Amino acid sequence: MMSDLVRGGDPLRRQTVEDPVLDWRRLFSELFGTFLLVLAGAGAAVVSARTHQQIGRGAEVTAPALTVLAVILFMGKVSGAHLNPVVSVAFALRHEFPWRRVPAYVTAQLCGAVVACAFLWATFGKVGHLGATRPGAGITDIQALAVEAVLTLGLISTILGTASGAQNVGPLSAVGVAGYIALAGLWSSPVTGASMNPARSFGPALVGGDFSRFWIYVVGPAVGAVAAVGAAWILRGPGGDVQATQAAQGSSSPSP
Repeated sequence: MMSDLVRGGDPLRRQTVEDPVLDWRRLFSELFGTFLLVLAGAGAAVVSARTHQQIGRGAEVTAPALTVLAVILFMGKVSGAHLNPVVSVAFALRHEFPWRRVPAYVTAQLCGAVVACAFLWATFGKVGHLGATRPGAGITDIQALAVEAVLTLGLISTILGTASGAQNVGPLSAVGVAGYIALAGLWSSPVTGASMNPARSFGPALVGGDFSRFWIYVVGPAVGAVAAVGAAWILRGPGGDVQATQAAQGSSSPSP
């Protein structure tokens, strides 16, 4: 029994989590959740450009944060509500999420982001650069990359830490993650757009047809995520935490 717990919970729960019949639910959850996140994150710039009404920076950064809060609360137990490729990779590096699921999760997240930006284009037109994340005026690519890396370090550290049994915050982890996203955006959105998420930046880049600065929003978050995994190892050991594994993988069960 102890070995079962170390590997991620009781045998019945592991069988439930591993059930391939539930994979489509998990992938739809990731697609749907990322769609809502990117819709809120990119939508502010699009709506502002279309209506010629200035949306304050506070609203621009809190809208995606509150969306993440809602998504984690209403479907986090289905898929873990990663909504971000580097979150899936970070959990896998911590041995709390199966590597074999990472490609499908990342694909679902990218698809959700593309659908969100396609919706914005179809509804409002190709305005506001479709909410693309780009370095601000006077900001070099290296400066933007460094900021994205540090922002993502904080985001992934918050996610890994609040998911672990060491903190034991349960559903309140959603508040911590949303709070960090809002905080990061409030001080850094003029610098990089505070993406911290390759999927968030991929949607506008693909639909808008401009990948010229996209690499910043892949390399920066990837570096930050790896650094966060290293910090988690220092703080809590090598990973495999039972509670974090449950949070990362979801706990959906088949219908009776």
